[in-house]
Amino acid sequence: MTQSKGFATRAIHLGYDPTAHEGALTPPLHLTSTFAFETAEAGSEIFAGERPGHIYSRISNPTLDLLERRVADLEGAEAGLALASGMGAITAVLWTLLSPGDEVIVDKTLYGCTFAFMHHGLRKFGITITHVDLTDPANLTAAMSDRTRVVYFETPANPNMRLVDIKAVAEIAHAGGAQVIVDNTYATPYLTRPIALGADLVVHSATKYLGGHGDLVAGVVVGHAEAVTEIRLVGMKDMTGAVMAPFNAMLILRGLKTLALRMDRHCASAQLVAKWLEDHPEVAVVHYPGLESFGQHALACRQMAQPGAMIAFELKGGLEAGRRMMNGLRMIARAVSLGDAETLIQHPASMTHSTYTPEERAAHGIGDGLIRLSVGLEDVQDILDDLDGALAPIRALRSA
Repeated sequence: MTQSKGFATRAIHLGYDPTAHEGALTPPLHLTSTFAFETAEAGSEIFAGERPGHIYSRISNPTLDLLERRVADLEGAEAGLALASGMGAITAVLWTLLSPGDEVIVDKTLYGCTFAFMHHGLRKFGITITHVDLTDPANLTAAMSDRTRVVYFETPANPNMRLVDIKAVAEIAHAGGAQVIVDNTYATPYLTRPIALGADLVVHSATKYLGGHGDLVAGVVVGHAEAVTEIRLVGMKDMTGAVMAPFNAMLILRGLKTLALRMDRHCASAQLVAKWLEDHPEVAVVHYPGLESFGQHALACRQMAQPGAMIAFELKGGLEAGRRMMNGLRMIARAVSLGDAETLIQHPASMTHSTYTPEERAAHGIGDGLIRLSVGLEDVQDILDDLDGALAPIRALRSA
């Protein structure tokens, strides 16, 4: 199937012919740890990489192979690699690319576990982690050194929705000899394609929108074939062992079939919820790329097909008001993660980003009163009604 086919069509059909599998419309699930060789010579050739084939499911598996090819295609990359979790993908990539003495330049804001891995993991092995405000690409120019090997960022960033201009940052990084890694979990390839904008590698927590149903944990990395092969054989096979189970690959393949439909609904609802929150008297600020009041709205329009379904906001009553609001919800679930069919809400400072110290959170733009909302697939009016019901007592209390 060629790139001339549409996104949704490729997400459903690419790389699989039912007639080659006894007519089975759904790709087979290969629940096997090892694979038999036709001859000793064939086994030797597969081990040597002289012919295609599978050896052991810690290295590759036909079910995972189909998933890897589909996600890579949707991202516009040469190759993909499926891993056991989003953090499995991130750690496998960085353990492969970095050596003691190297430097990684990262944006000011990172997912809490990514931050912890870099500061409590990589730093132990002599790798320098340098935080730079990448919302201004000029800051990267000033920060680059001859030890900079990787520039890493999320866009939009978890949890405060900061955007990074991928094209501008990639040009600066490449001029300095560094590779660019983008965490595209929030946007998915349906909304943003970092490879086309100059990124070298893209990572995902496939737990989120790619799976879409909150029933699995998984990760994916895509990029140039040579780099992905090295990550497979070094970072995944030998260093982390972060191997995705074939059953999870099957679930993500199922999720990809509805990704376009789900993202359209997620984004449409999020736009309405963000505007409603912006107009609410108890809300101090809303961070959402689809709002004209968002400081990087122009970049969002240029870089993203739609503004996504993640919203960050703060209430005028601060942290205590946020707790009261979250405890007053009846339908929206108080839960971490995102990209599920269910709308989820959480408090980053005490949950997903609790690996930061209070001082680090302040320095990295994660306010104690910040609330993160993942807008789900419920009827949007029911989402608004639940938010309104939870905010009404706070408004009454402040008005008394």
